[in-house]
Amino acid sequence: MPLYKLEEFDPQYRETFAGDDVKDLDLYTEGGIKVGSVSDVLVDQNGRFRYLVIDTGFDTFGKRILLPIGLSRINYPEKRVYVDGLSKQQVEMLPEYHESYTVDEDYEERVRNVFRPANTNLTYDRNTYNYQTEPNLYDLNEQNHQTLRLYEERLIANKHRVKTGEVTVGKHIETETARVTVPIQKERVIIERVSPAGTETFVEPDELHFQEGEVARIEVYEETPEIRKEAFVREEVRVKKLVERDTVEAEETIRREELDINTTGELHVDDAARNSQGTL
Repeated sequence: MPLYKLEEFDPQYRETFAGDDVKDLDLYTEGGIKVGSVSDVLVDQNGRFRYLVIDTGFDTFGKRILLPIGLSRINYPEKRVYVDGLSKQQVEMLPEYHESYTVDEDYEERVRNVFRPANTNLTYDRNTYNYQTEPNLYDLNEQNHQTLRLYEERLIANKHRVKTGEVTVGKHIETETARVTVPIQKERVIIERVSPAGTETFVEPDELHFQEGEVARIEVYEETPEIRKEAFVREEVRVKKLVERDTVEAEETIRREELDINTTGELHVDDAARNSQGTL
């Protein structure tokens, strides 16, 4: 199963943990000896802590190792993480961790082998193993990891687009009968027979020319109408949208939890989270 660095999984993890930052904590034994510091946390795909990345500092020997979260006890007010029984020999046996490493099943099994009791009867099967198999390594002890969270409600303003209508612009064809008038001309031949003036005029024989087959040609024309259709741009239609802006105000009652501390007897309470609202 994949593991993620804390800040990669939740960039706002400090807000998630109400300002507490596990990366600011030092690692101590139950006897109060500092053995390292927390440099990062590896979480599973559900955001559950699985390993603390520890910078160790045993004398001159130091390296980064993975510590299963179930072996630790986190104390945010003291800014410490306590671990019981982490020895120099175990640190030397643990595989070194680098940020560029991919923590796969085989790597995790090498880490678990260092912390398992020698008399354990667990048979590892990478196909069926899960973190619930060894709760002593991966479960958070609620008694040692108590965190009281104070919640408050906030108004979250968001918006989303909703389709309120639709405008469809298209074309259709309408037909009508158009009439046009075109004047045309036609030619026709008129043949008139008229009597010549002076029918009694004598024609000299040498002036007389009888000819056979003489033909007079006259070309006759007429105009015929030519009707055709041509298409022209009659009108252009442009379609665009105009965005109108408005501000919507909302009002709602929100709640916030405040801490109440009641003491009996002569107890000295150190409230590390006190603020300007009050002093304990």
